[in-house]
Amino acid sequence: MRDRLLTVGQAAEILGTTERFPRRLIAERRIAFVKVGRHVRIPESALASFVDAHTVQPITTRPRFRAVA
Repeated sequence: MRDRLLTVGQAAEILGTTERFPRRLIAERRIAFVKVGRHVRIPESALASFVDAHTVQPITTRPRFRAVA
């Protein structure tokens, strides 16, 4: 089964941004997209891959202070 194709507005809603951000990603070729005639669609898997690739994991550090016994 193929991915669901999202409109720019739907992609923006999922990302929690305005439509300008996904349009910029498309213009800069930073995300995969499909042209259907003059319409532009973003596959759900491409959006998920973009989010995964740009997810920053937290740094785990040791406690700074030791308990004084």
